[in-house]
Amino acid sequence: MTDPAAVPSIRRAHAGDADALALAGAATFLDTFAGILDGADIVAHCRKQHAAELYAQALADPATALWLAESALGAAPVGFAMLTAPNLPLADLRADDLELKRIYLLSRFHGGGTGRRLMQHAIDEARARGAGRLLLGVYAGNERALAFYARCGYAQIGEREFQVGGHTYHDAILALELAA
Repeated sequence: MTDPAAVPSIRRAHAGDADALALAGAATFLDTFAGILDGADIVAHCRKQHAAELYAQALADPATALWLAESALGAAPVGFAMLTAPNLPLADLRADDLELKRIYLLSRFHGGGTGRRLMQHAIDEARARGAGRLLLGVYAGNERALAFYARCGYAQIGEREFQVGGHTYHDAILALELAA
């Protein structure tokens, strides 16, 4: 993706973006995990976790921030980032923690800087909210994502089990210290 005209734009998501977020969420989950996780589990997970109604609720929640990445051609949704209050099983959860609940980008847009830009939006917002640490959970077998997060400065601080459809998978819990 070397053509600057092909670089997706990123904007703050608004109430009318629930369908676009749901589509990007389900498409990206399928794009990432087809052939890795059980197909029926992927479908069940996307139906439940990427329903437009859930994104509409997130968009209405002032504690949640979302950014939508859109293709240069026709503004198709190609990814997004979601910042929320933390919901991770950590014994040392801090009052100033926030969670990068999702950062999704279709694979054809990897390597062009859009993921890094989405991450920067989340980091900037977390800092503006006074967060001292940004947390996330990621499938422990997703080596590409783990490498991206390591390049962004994240380190593993825990683990969790994560349910996708009828199976349990293992996630790494990562943290990025946001000290100024």
